[in-house]
Amino acid sequence: MKRWIAVDWGTTNFRAFLMQGNKCIERCAQGPGLLQIEQGSFEQELSRLLQPWFAQASYPIIMAGMVGSQQGWHEVPYVEAPCTFASLAEQAFSFTTRWASPVWIIPGVRCHSPYQQPDVMRGEEVQLAGLSAINGSARYQIILPGTHSKHVLIDNQSISHFSTYMTGELFALLSQHSILGRALPPQEYSLEVFHFAIELAQRKTPLSHQLFSARTYRLNKEIAEQHIHSYLSGLLIGAELVTCSTTQPIWCVGSPKLTENYAQAAKYLGINLQTIDGDECFIRGISHLYAHIAGEKP
Repeated sequence: MKRWIAVDWGTTNFRAFLMQGNKCIERCAQGPGLLQIEQGSFEQELSRLLQPWFAQASYPIIMAGMVGSQQGWHEVPYVEAPCTFASLAEQAFSFTTRWASPVWIIPGVRCHSPYQQPDVMRGEEVQLAGLSAINGSARYQIILPGTHSKHVLIDNQSISHFSTYMTGELFALLSQHSILGRALPPQEYSLEVFHFAIELAQRKTPLSHQLFSARTYRLNKEIAEQHIHSYLSGLLIGAELVTCSTTQPIWCVGSPKLTENYAQAAKYLGINLQTIDGDECFIRGISHLYAHIAGEKP
């Protein structure tokens, strides 16, 4: 079976997988994200990171993530949703490296969310392709937690529409750079406080007002200082899950660390949330897209 390389290159992280057919045989996750690379240096950096693999052969490379953004190696235009996964492969941007490896960058996807706001994704579409290949169901919802959490509707093997929630970024900003997180002691996870915040978030009180209560509960000594992060996390995830159905199963794609709090919140709210590993979905999805590009049956 032929070898090829899959790369997930984001704003802050780099991951690469040496593939043999559909099987990953080696991994590399030690590289810099886009923010650490000067424009024009992507090819040189990739060569440095994966030199042991390139020393064997000029393997084909398929890439996804912010590497295809305006700040990336080559800007690849978004594909408009609804779109099939085959159309993503067909509209991949192709070029050749100086060491003769053919490269394809998978495009991102854009849509108008159910709230009629413009929305975009880059990288998550590969995990969606993987879950679609694994699941095969006609219509289902997916949550991809992270810095910018995505809620996606898949319909008949196509990305129908999605919406983005800045849950992870807001938590980082509030806990590290706002008065809510100032001068806190080392934090301890409290499931009781997390559930309390989840419950408050269901009242649909304006979020900016609810967030300030992290300060007032702390001042009134109603929430211990070491549990403030649990409270903030509960408010933000709870606000994100307000619109989720409690009658239809929802998939949650990500690492155990990312999906754990979502699983706890969903269980408390009676949402049927099924978690699946994000790396597994990425490898399955990138293999599926590469098969399209290579003219093979996925």
